[in-house]
Amino acid sequence: MSLEKINIRTWIILFIIIGFAALRGLSPERFGDLANFTPVGAIALFGGAYIKNKYQAFLLPLLILLVSDAFINYGYFGEFTLLYDGIFWVYLSFALIVLLGRAIKHVKPTSILLSALATVLIHWVVADIGVWLNNPAFAQTPAGFLQCLVMAIPFEKNFLAGTLLYSAAMFGGFELLKSYFPKLSLARIS
Repeated sequence: MSLEKINIRTWIILFIIIGFAALRGLSPERFGDLANFTPVGAIALFGGAYIKNKYQAFLLPLLILLVSDAFINYGYFGEFTLLYDGIFWVYLSFALIVLLGRAIKHVKPTSILLSALATVLIHWVVADIGVWLNNPAFAQTPAGFLQCLVMAIPFEKNFLAGTLLYSAAMFGGFELLKSYFPKLSLARIS
């Protein structure tokens, strides 16, 4: 991505994504009741919806999530670590969420609400495949996977709340900016 190809719209979108990614690290010690109340689902959805170049649409949100994961893991484990059990499934879920964002043709409250709900469903099922496969507490059967999904409900409730709140803020904020700055109103960034 050359500097000549980056326009103001690109910078605004990147600023929004990076700004919300920074929110992940405000309180790394609060993993208890607020675990999974994060903007990561909204970031992937937003990037997919607004970044025109398909490679950048996947690369930028996933790279930002990877970097923020490194800092979160440092806060949680006391060391920088990127690899953990199930990382493939977690990032696959976010890649699928970017793909879902790319399918959004018109940003409207109903399309964002439905996309945010689908985001949570994708994350719940796909990311928990890694939990199920890597945790000997779960039988490697359909019943074991169902048990894993049921046990993930408290985390996914937080993920749902975070995805809904942050999607509303990110999409709503950018759409509001577009109303004040028509130059931002291109269909997607290039």
